[in-house]
Amino acid sequence: MSTGLSSAGVWAKWGIPAVALTTVCVLIGLAGPAGAQPTLPSDPKPPSTVPPLKPPGKPNFNPTMFNPTKSAAPKPGGIPRPLLPESVNIAMKLQRDGSLAVTEQVFVQAGKTMTRRAPLRIKAGDGQDRVFTVRDVKVTGKGTTSISGDELVMSLGDGVATVTYRVDGTVTDVDGHQEVRWQVASGWDTKVRSLRASFIAPDQPESVICLAGPFGTDSPCGSAITDSSQILRVVQDGLPVGERVDLTVNLPGGTVGANARYDDIATTSAFALTTASSVGLGGLVLLLLGGFVLLWLARGRDARALATDVAPVELLMTGDGGRVAFASPDGVLPGQVGTVVDERVDVADVTATVVDLAVRNYLSIRETGSEDWVLVRRNPPDAALTAYERTVYQQVLGDAAEVPLSALRGRVDLAAVRAAMYEDVVSRDWFARRPDHDRSLWSLVGVLLAVVGAAATVVLALTVGHALLGLVLVVGGLGLALGARMMPARTRRGSVLVQQIRGLLNYLRTTDASTIPAADREMVLSRSLPYAVVLGEVDGWANRFTGLDTAADGTPGIYWYESDQPAEFPQRFAAFLVALDRALGGSG
Repeated sequence: MSTGLSSAGVWAKWGIPAVALTTVCVLIGLAGPAGAQPTLPSDPKPPSTVPPLKPPGKPNFNPTMFNPTKSAAPKPGGIPRPLLPESVNIAMKLQRDGSLAVTEQVFVQAGKTMTRRAPLRIKAGDGQDRVFTVRDVKVTGKGTTSISGDELVMSLGDGVATVTYRVDGTVTDVDGHQEVRWQVASGWDTKVRSLRASFIAPDQPESVICLAGPFGTDSPCGSAITDSSQILRVVQDGLPVGERVDLTVNLPGGTVGANARYDDIATTSAFALTTASSVGLGGLVLLLLGGFVLLWLARGRDARALATDVAPVELLMTGDGGRVAFASPDGVLPGQVGTVVDERVDVADVTATVVDLAVRNYLSIRETGSEDWVLVRRNPPDAALTAYERTVYQQVLGDAAEVPLSALRGRVDLAAVRAAMYEDVVSRDWFARRPDHDRSLWSLVGVLLAVVGAAATVVLALTVGHALLGLVLVVGGLGLALGARMMPARTRRGSVLVQQIRGLLNYLRTTDASTIPAADREMVLSRSLPYAVVLGEVDGWANRFTGLDTAADGTPGIYWYESDQPAEFPQRFAAFLVALDRALGGSG
């Protein structure tokens, strides 16, 4: 018998037990030692902090995401989330050419509207703006869209509206990777109760930054995670009016075509000619032209009155019995003449009024020495005097019988006299308003406007620019202040009176005293003298009293001027006027 074993014999004797033993060993080997974990092939690349977004095949959107009547498939054990009024669903897909395809579905509450103003230019730092371009905009449902300046404007009516568009400029190359940025939501005029957004790209993101809140803040949004279908999901509930959700996704370099656009922020001078400053300058030019025309017309009226040949003015009237008397044009008084001519009340106007009161026998002037005079009461003020004449009379004499000129200093309230004289010329329609108030008010407004303009220029130059607007106010204010001083306040009737006063001035310069009857000469020369005082013709007119026969009217001497040396009246009267001006000027 042979000692070798045949294969048949071995299989017959050991086959079944061997198979059984082999099976047990394999099972034990697969299970490994008790409590051991299964091993996986090692991966030299650290896992991404962001769940993978790239699906194994073509990414699939959940079609129910855009159906307002159905909610997206809930998570196991979850509750379906319905599409609520004032909610927004957004789907974003980054194309190979770098454009971002966006679909926004908005559910607007019945009877209301929602408007979004999405900025297409945002600050990127380093003196640059990042600029986005939107194209291929389509709307389904109630709503319209427009691109106005640097904004995408969506105006949507009630119900469900779907807006699709493409955005260029979202992708930029940064340090070996690509950055995709888009403000998923921004500029809504209504609080967004619920916002759901999705994002897919041709490659897996390296990191994701999702911010929510006002522009410039860095608060994170509600959540930004991937779901089981490898789509990035962004959730933000209760987004306040005007706030944004800003999504930034970093991709590996070269994933898509970069198309970001950056514009340098114009660093124009604060005094550059901008649209706002151009409007302001245009308005200033129109105002200045209008003011110039008004000033030209008003001053031209006065200029014509002064330039027109003066018609003969009849100032000497012959009464009953052949007596000759002086009559002023339009009944104007000496104090009124000065106010109408230069549009202000001067000390000379008050001085002429005092002389006129003496000539009209309400008071007299008495010499008490070579350097002093006394004003003596003759008659009390009556109804024949105007209000301003009574004011001058009361301020000069008061209740005293006589007052030395030296006592007038500080006694006369010129403010009260000026007020009375201004009111008088306005009441006679020679002025529409008090010329001192008219000029002072507008001059003050002009100066204040110039000061405000100077301050505004500095503030605008240091902040938002458009500093030319401040200079517009400065120029306008100075123009107003200057124009107010040059603008005549006289009415047309006042301008006519100015022309008549020119006739009076011509009379004072050309009248030959010898042509006046001797018996009337003292009265005519005396009644004309206050007008010569106010018009600056006193020297020439007073000299006409030289050689005057003061007794020709039956009474020796000048009836209103008491002097021991009547022959020296022109010189003594001129000295009196100087003393009276000083006394009144010292009264303020």
